[in-house]
Amino acid sequence: MKKAVKIDGNECHNSLMRRKKPLLSYDETQDYNEWKAKIKEKFIELLGIPSIEQNAGSMEWEIEEDIKLDGYRRIRFVFESEVDTYVPCYLLIPDTGKEKYPLAICLQGHSTGFHLSVGEEKFPDDYRFQPRASLGLQAVKEGYIALCIEQRAMGERKPKYPAFNCGFAACNAFMLGRTLIGERCWDISRAIDLMVNFPQVETENILITGNSGGGTASYYAACYDERIKLSAPSCSFCSYHTSTMAVLHCGCNCIPRAYEYFEMEDLACLIAPRKLLVVAGKKDVIFPIDGVRDSYKTVEKIYEYNKAENNCALVEHERDHYWDEAVVWSAIKEIKSK
Repeated sequence: MKKAVKIDGNECHNSLMRRKKPLLSYDETQDYNEWKAKIKEKFIELLGIPSIEQNAGSMEWEIEEDIKLDGYRRIRFVFESEVDTYVPCYLLIPDTGKEKYPLAICLQGHSTGFHLSVGEEKFPDDYRFQPRASLGLQAVKEGYIALCIEQRAMGERKPKYPAFNCGFAACNAFMLGRTLIGERCWDISRAIDLMVNFPQVETENILITGNSGGGTASYYAACYDERIKLSAPSCSFCSYHTSTMAVLHCGCNCIPRAYEYFEMEDLACLIAPRKLLVVAGKKDVIFPIDGVRDSYKTVEKIYEYNKAENNCALVEHERDHYWDEAVVWSAIKEIKSK
């Protein structure tokens, strides 16, 4: 061994990333529909959906709260999405007198919980995030019924060990042949199923949005469930090799073996021609803006192929890893109008 060697515990992985091209990367010369079918099959497999389906819950549900507040009605309900797995949700219904309202699914990322979405403060530092974190209340003001879901392993659903977070739950999911992000997509889809029980909900044009971990679930859930007509992930869409494989992230962002087959942007084919709004912070260090911009070029090509160029957009704000509600809701209005 004559040359100087580099001692780095992750250099093998970095070297493989540099040399590897995912097997199902977007290629304009291939048959698009055949490629999309392969992507969808592999995506469902790697999420662990077959394992989750085998453990499907009863879907029994119960209303725990139904109260009138200023400008809206708040319903809290819980349902069983998998055996022994219960999902708390809030449904916020505007009281402006319409027969039906479009549905907005609002997802908190890594935080103290989905109570933030409905404007509540339960923990000492919660005040620091309000009213910016009140995604559900923001959606109501925009004319939506807001469905706020406590994501698996977050908030009330955090593993019952003081030192553990959703990274612990993600590792358990990997060991069981599934993924935490797949479980979250499953919960979201089953929550949509329950909307038939609320006559005020119009489910023809479902919006899903959230920041960080909420944005990640917003993107993958739209890839999984075609009833979602507009996905608006904030500070979460970026190529794997510049984000989740280059910067320390929670394991809940990871899909084992994904990079063997696809990059995050390749999955946009599972949303197109439905609408996709990517929101990114120029100063975000865990989803670097250069990686976002480069990934979005593939999104544009996929939407161009589908003759749906107006159905995708990249909107950047001047902040870092941040839910900028003014930017997000303005961009949602704009893309919906096209």
